[in-house]
Amino acid sequence: MFGAFVHPPLKTAAAMMTMTSKNRKLNYQFLNFGRVAVMFSHSASRSSSAAVSRYQQQQQTSQQQQQQLLQRRNPQRQHLRFKQELLRCTARDQSGKSTCRGIHTEPFSQSVSMFYSMYAYLSHLPRLHALGIAVFAYVIYYLIQVVKRPIIACAEGPFKQYLFKKMPTLEHKYWPTFWCVESRAQTVLASLLRSKSLPRVDYRREILRLKDGGEVALDWLEEGCDERAPCVLILPGLTGESQAEYIKCLVFAAQQAGMRVVVFNNRGLGGIELKTPRLYCAANCEDLCEVVHHVRRTLPLNCKLGATGISMGGLILGNYLARKSDEARTNLSAAKIISVPWDVHKGSASIEKPVINNLLGRHLAGSLCRTLRNHLEIYRDIYQDSEIDIQRILRCKTIKEFDELFTAKQFGYAHVNDYYTDATLHNKLDHICVPLLCLSAADDPFQPLDAIPIKAANQCTHVAIVITARGGHIGFLEGWWPSTKDQYMCRLFTEYFTKALYDEDGEFERASNKMHERFLAKQTVQLAATLNAPSAAVLVNQLEQHKLKLM
Repeated sequence: MFGAFVHPPLKTAAAMMTMTSKNRKLNYQFLNFGRVAVMFSHSASRSSSAAVSRYQQQQQTSQQQQQQLLQRRNPQRQHLRFKQELLRCTARDQSGKSTCRGIHTEPFSQSVSMFYSMYAYLSHLPRLHALGIAVFAYVIYYLIQVVKRPIIACAEGPFKQYLFKKMPTLEHKYWPTFWCVESRAQTVLASLLRSKSLPRVDYRREILRLKDGGEVALDWLEEGCDERAPCVLILPGLTGESQAEYIKCLVFAAQQAGMRVVVFNNRGLGGIELKTPRLYCAANCEDLCEVVHHVRRTLPLNCKLGATGISMGGLILGNYLARKSDEARTNLSAAKIISVPWDVHKGSASIEKPVINNLLGRHLAGSLCRTLRNHLEIYRDIYQDSEIDIQRILRCKTIKEFDELFTAKQFGYAHVNDYYTDATLHNKLDHICVPLLCLSAADDPFQPLDAIPIKAANQCTHVAIVITARGGHIGFLEGWWPSTKDQYMCRLFTEYFTKALYDEDGEFERASNKMHERFLAKQTVQLAATLNAPSAAVLVNQLEQHKLKLM
């Protein structure tokens, strides 16, 4: 019985054990299936999240593109947003009231916000609008700073009254070429245009032998001129000659006005060989004296003679008028100088300024060296054992260096500064007694404005200086496209000499006589201050006799 009582539980336990093992296998299979499902769910979630992120990025990209498109179509909306943000930042800065060592930052924040607002407006401005604003600003600058009426530096009296009455160009504004107002650009472009457009002039050449054995060339142009037509003597610049572009410009202008022209080529220039070692300099006017006498003898007695000098030619002519005042008044009726370096010291310093001025100066120094190289044979034998080193001179890079090593020594100056002082004109105007009209530009790269003797001219009886705001050195271009036939420099040249030399109504001669009376009276007062009373009385009697002769 006992055995029968125990046996059934053992069977039940065995059966339960068998069921437990089956359940374990089943649970293990479910567990593996769950793991696979979890792994699948994780991968699916990752792929879905990646797809969502890609979709969000695409949405953001499309939104940014739409915003950029809207900004391009309507930049004012972005400017308003930017301005609102700046106002918030400014309000935040003002609410903070931050200070740094007692210095308030409110003005600084306001200036920064103003700067950035302007920057945002300009940076998003359409290109055509920006170009229009730039052109409008340049037009305003051109009308205010460039186009101006020339300044006339002249003493009140007969000469100034005559100029304003007979020369309408002086009362009008000078309109430089709209797209070429810079001084160096005017200088270079004028030279290029004239050299390309003006033809070669067919002169009649005359070789004049001077007292010391040297020779100079005088080129005459008299075609179509009347026998009584006046004559104008032209003196070129530093290395210029009769075929230089600015000389031809004046020659054609004089020919159109019916006047004779003779161009004085300095020694060694114009294709003339040197017969003596001496060249030329701005302070020496001996050759000009001989040329003026020869031309005066060649012309008919009733033919009036005028003279004009350009650049260094103006220095030579000005020194002749100042040093030989009585002789000049006898031979010349009127004179004119263009773009003259009044103060040679300041002019030399100005032409050596970097960069463009220095390049122009190097070009002129190279022209001087080429002139010397063309006559090298005559100098090798003469200066072989002297202190003048020709090879070193040929390597000069500036005009002052050439003058220091050659010109000053050849004409007997101890130093180049002594030569420049002797050549300077601004302190010699009181000695001139021939009506002299001068044309200078305030932006001349060879002559600064502060070197023009405006105060001295305002006290002189015979000198009038016309100063234009622009024009460069022998430039004076005008018009949208500058014409070589009708330029400001040539128009002033023909107006002055046609009125002064033809003088059909005799008004210029009467004005000249009145000017000379004032000149003599001024000289008498100056001499009376240094002499005693009897000598002053003698001078007054001489002045009265001279007035009777003029009447």
